Amino acid sequence: MTDVTLKVEGMSCGHCKAAVEKALKGLPGVATVAVDLAAKEVVVRFDGTVTGIDAIKSAIDDAGYDVVS
Repeated sequence: MTDVTLKVEGMSCGHCKAAVEKALKGLPGVATVAVDLAAKEVVVRFDGTVTGIDAIKSAIDDAGYDVVS
């Protein structure tokens, strides 16, 4: 398993948190998602043989938020 921490802009409420979690948990290979609204960070644990960082970033983008790192 691989952990990645991404800075995400545009998240400000519980709905934002839920939208990002839902988008990421729908990806194959994603084990856990932790959203920290105050830090504007998302920590994702995933199986790198099943999904990759580009798919994770795309899912966040598709949910309407901007990955800045």
